[in-house]
Amino acid sequence: MKTKNIATMFAILAAALYAINIPLSKLLLNHVDATMMAAFLYLGAGIGMLVYSLISKAARKGQKKEPLTKKELPYTIAMVVLDIAAPILLMFGISRTNSANVSLLNNFEIVATSLIALIVFKEVISRKLWVAIFLVTAASVILSFEGNGAFVFNKGSLFVLGACVCWGFENNCTKMISNKSSEEIVIIKGCFSGLGSFIVALILGENLPTFSWIAAVLLLGFVAYGLSINFYIMAQKDLGAAKTSAYYSIAPFLGVAFSMLLVGERPAVQFYIGLLIMIISTAIMVRDTISLQHNHEHEHAHTHLHSHGDLLHTHEHIHKHSHLHTHEDSSGKHTHTHSNLTGHNHVHTTEQ
Repeated sequence: MKTKNIATMFAILAAALYAINIPLSKLLLNHVDATMMAAFLYLGAGIGMLVYSLISKAARKGQKKEPLTKKELPYTIAMVVLDIAAPILLMFGISRTNSANVSLLNNFEIVATSLIALIVFKEVISRKLWVAIFLVTAASVILSFEGNGAFVFNKGSLFVLGACVCWGFENNCTKMISNKSSEEIVIIKGCFSGLGSFIVALILGENLPTFSWIAAVLLLGFVAYGLSINFYIMAQKDLGAAKTSAYYSIAPFLGVAFSMLLVGERPAVQFYIGLLIMIISTAIMVRDTISLQHNHEHEHAHTHLHSHGDLLHTHEHIHKHSHLHTHEDSSGKHTHTHSNLTGHNHVHTTEQ
């Protein structure tokens, strides 16, 4: 199987593993309080990835990744604090609205991340992405209100949107340290954010669940957060960030399917309106995100004969041209790179 096909499978698997989190969390919340749930989900990701990294290091001796330093400390602290708040808000949201709504509302994280990148980090947002942001926002508003003809605000949706805003800030902080060890970042996220959430849960007076439920949540955290992130990173190596994120955008729709299969939910009519809008906006985002790269390379050789008295020189010149075209719709940039590599082979013969 081709490398890019395997990478595509990793990206889709990452989306599926995260999508399963919403309906299974909905079921587990019947036995575990919301903040405790958030704590053990992240602890499962952190502890699981710690074990995974130790096994990986033993298997690939000599490969070292750049660790985090004091320079990245502000972003690391912000990442941990935001990762404490976001899953707690998400669990409160899941417990107060149907999980299909939650799956679609997670798309608002893209809006939050883009707007924060624009306002705080001065990144460029294309026209297509602005259209997609408007559509996602419109769908989020529709999903945030109850049906039956009454405009009753859905408090669960508000919590989910709050989680998306926290993750939007967290995504931008993580981006600032993304050149460091990905495994170390996941371990720090999981262990410290999980521990912080656990302390918050104790302060709120939530009960410690039984060992069997703790084990179930830890396992879900490792699969839905730890492994999902790991497969996402593996996909990025061969697909690049843009294409991987495009494939990963199917996660909300897989979440809807899992919710209907596992929880048996039948959402109201506004859900299907929101679903249609989200599909359109996701299609726009995918087209806007994927970069098209064309790498053209050609090589030709020719010889020159030079005569100096009775000495005949034969020079062979090899010219190698490489053209790289990169189209980035999201930033509106077009890059053209041309490289010229010339080699010389000299053959000396003496005319008798």
